[in-house]
Order: sequence, then C-alpha cells, then structure tokens
Amino acid sequence: MSSLLDFEKPIAELEGKVKELRHLADGSDLDLGEEIARLEGRASKLLSSTYGKLTPWQKAQVARHADRPHFVDYVKALITDYTPLAGDRCFGDDHAILGGLGRFKGRAVVVMGHEKGRETEDRVHHNFGMARPEGYRKAVRLMKLAERFRLPVVTLVDTPGAHPGIRAEERGQAEAIARSIATCLELTVPIVSVIVGEGGSGGAIALATADRVLMLEHSIYSVISPEGCAAILWRSASQAETAAEALKMTAQDLLGLGLIDEIIVEPLGGAHRGRSTTIESVGNAIERHLEAMDGVAPADIRHRRREKYLHMGRELE
Repeated sequence: MSSLLDFEKPIAELEGKVKELRHLADGSDLDLGEEIARLEGRASKLLSSTYGKLTPWQKAQVARHADRPHFVDYVKALITDYTPLAGDRCFGDDHAILGGLGRFKGRAVVVMGHEKGRETEDRVHHNFGMARPEGYRKAVRLMKLAERFRLPVVTLVDTPGAHPGIRAEERGQAEAIARSIATCLELTVPIVSVIVGEGGSGGAIALATADRVLMLEHSIYSVISPEGCAAILWRSASQAETAAEALKMTAQDLLGLGLIDEIIVEPLGGAHRGRSTTIESVGNAIERHLEAMDGVAPADIRHRRREKYLHMGRELE
C-alpha cells in the first residue's frame, strides 16, 4: 500500500516485524517460525478488531484510500470489448466521468463512473473525480444511448462532489446535475449503481438515481462531506469527526434507513488490501441485481424506480 491510515499504524508495525523476521530467517539457520506465526496471529486479530469497529470518520478515510479500486480497474477486470465514448456534444469532454459501451459477463451494457486518478498528474487530469457540467451531460448522452438500444446501465460512484469552480457554475452545473437525475428517472432500462468509495452530494446522485443502489462496506454516501458540514455548522473543519457521526453516511446507516439496497462486503482490512477480491464481489453483486430485473416490462422498471424515490423518508416522517 502506498499510503497508511493513522489507525492502521499499529497493524503496519506488526506486519513490518513479520517481514523483518522472514528476511532474517531466509538463508540462515535461525528457526523463527514460531515467532513469525505468533506475530502474524497478533496482526490478524488486531486487523480484525480494528476494522470491526471503525467509526464513521475512519470509514471516510478508508473510502478515500488511494489504493482502493478505481473505475478504470473495474472496467479492466469486468468489462470486455470496452469502447470508451467521450464528449457531451455541447462544450467538451470531462475526464472526471468516464464511460462507454462494453460487455459485462456477456451482457451488452453502458457503463460509466467517476475516476479520481492515482498519481498526482493523473489526479489533476481527472480533476480528483469532481465532474464539471460537461461530465454530467456526457452521462446523460450515454444514458439516452442505453435507452435507444435497450441496454442496462451500470454506474460506479466515487466522487467527493461536483466541481465547485466558477467556470462550472457559468456552464450550468446545477442544471446539468438535475438533468442527469431526471434522465435516470426517465429511463425504461435497468440501472444498477455501486458506491465504491465516496458518494458526495448531487455529484454522486446524478449517477446513482438507480433501481438498485449498492455500497461497498466501507464506502460513504452523504449530502455533504464531513469537512464541509463542519465548516458550515462549527466554522471549523476540525469538527469533521463529529460531523461524520451526525451525517449517518456509512453503508450500515444508509441500509438501516432504507436508502440503499445492499452492502457488498469488503476483504478484511478494506478494499485497498484486496483489490481483486473486491472487484469480483462487486461484479457478482451487479450481475445478481441485473438478472433480478430480467423480463420486467420497461414501463414497470420506470414506475418502480420513481416509486422507490418518492417513498424514501415517508416512514420517518
């Protein structure tokens, strides 16, 4: 892993000692097997206990981990015959939202999602996953393409939010997001969305107004980031941990509130410790939910999706 979270440091120290002992044991007559096994057991127990009781703020850190699988990783592993499509046919192309046509386990689909990038140059190129209006208009174009050719839509959400710059506002950021949400509600083909990292505000909802909304175990989904909420309520981002608790933004909270449909279990220690396993689990969950909607009449798909969102929050009221 290229980055280590603060609460992972005790685990990393034990794992580091195991590596040191293995290095000492290699090519020598030292019998360190018992000590290595003991430290591995301690590290495993500590990893399990740590990730079994993560706070919402710690989950936010895990959701943002640089080594979690990104959109390009999911596409490479799950989509064959992938053909990327670019541009909104209005202003230009946005690199924070990528998408195109491909085959998911033999099924033709339209797939799109946020891409944050990994290295500094790559992150700047993708604007850290924060889309501008042309990104959401590209998403609308792809969804309309899916409707025309009767293809299901798969979206992977991982964004801190839509780009807040003045140029984005001048080009109609709010309208573009609203149009994307409206298009999701109008489609008569299935939509399955997975929150694979951060699901930030309207920038996430624009791609996640789906028939089935799934979340990875340590992902987050909220109307605002903890830092943004803290800055508004307490005038200080230092209260982000308190805000994270109040926002009810974890997958477990949202499933309990009936706002998402399923939690996809991550490998022990988070998706960044088992990227291939995570991608496989996400693929299996998407396949299951798409199959569940096979044979449903187009008009029924749209009606059920609209009713799903109209009923959200009614029980609480």
